[in-house]
This record gives sequence, structure tokens and C-alpha cells, in this order.
Amino acid sequence: MIEPSEELINRLNELKKYIFFEILELAGRVFIIVDYDENVVIGERGFLPEEKERGLVLVFNSKMKFNWDEQAITATLVFGSKPEKCYIPVNAIAGVFSPDLRIQLTAPVLKAENKSDNKKQNEGKNGKIIDITKLRKKK
Repeated sequence: MIEPSEELINRLNELKKYIFFEILELAGRVFIIVDYDENVVIGERGFLPEEKERGLVLVFNSKMKFNWDEQAITATLVFGSKPEKCYIPVNAIAGVFSPDLRIQLTAPVLKAENKSDNKKQNEGKNGKIIDITKLRKKK
């Protein structure tokens, strides 16, 4: 598998956005699959236990008001009869599809590894040995 990088993640997110708006224009509605992530906000409702496992399918149509910027989709979506303010990071979108057009794009939810975090972890494993006897309180 290709190593996730910021550039790869950004380009996949741009592809998700492009496909989303193309489907919306062609079919008038588009579905997305949102993977559970601590940064996803689905109002007070949140994710149900099954949705945390399998993801949440959301529907957008051309008459809805929503915003898609570089980071996330923001919208007020209705669940049952209750409107919920939603914040969906683009990186949490695992799929964009249309049953009407029989087309789909699925993509793994990738996170670039922070190189500084990896370096700190490796230093802890292979780095200096600290003598803890000097840290102990003297009696």
C-alpha cells in the first residue's frame, strides 16, 4: 500500500469533493459514508453503536444548504424530525455514492503520520538511558 502523506490525503480529499459535486449535479442527491472519528460532530445525536462500527450514511440534495471547505462539510441535517448541526471532516468520509447512478467512490480514511511523533517514539526506544537513581528522593 502507498504510504499516506499530506499530499496524498489532500488529493484524495479533493477527489471526494469533485465526485460529490458531480453526482449532486447529475442526480440531484448524493450519499456519503462517514467513518467514526472523534472529530466528527453529528449534533447531540452523535454516532449510534452500530454506526461507530460500520459508519454512518448521510444524504445531501441540491436544495440543502451546506458548506464544504478544505477541512470539512458543515450542515444542519435532520434525523427523524430533529435538526442536528453537523461537522464532518473530509478525511472521515470513506465513500461517496449514488444508488440512482450506480456509481461510487470508496477511499480508506488515511491519516498522515506525524514525523516528529515517530522520532520521539524512536528516541524513547533507542535513545539515551536515564539513570533514575538521581531522581529518587534521599531519605
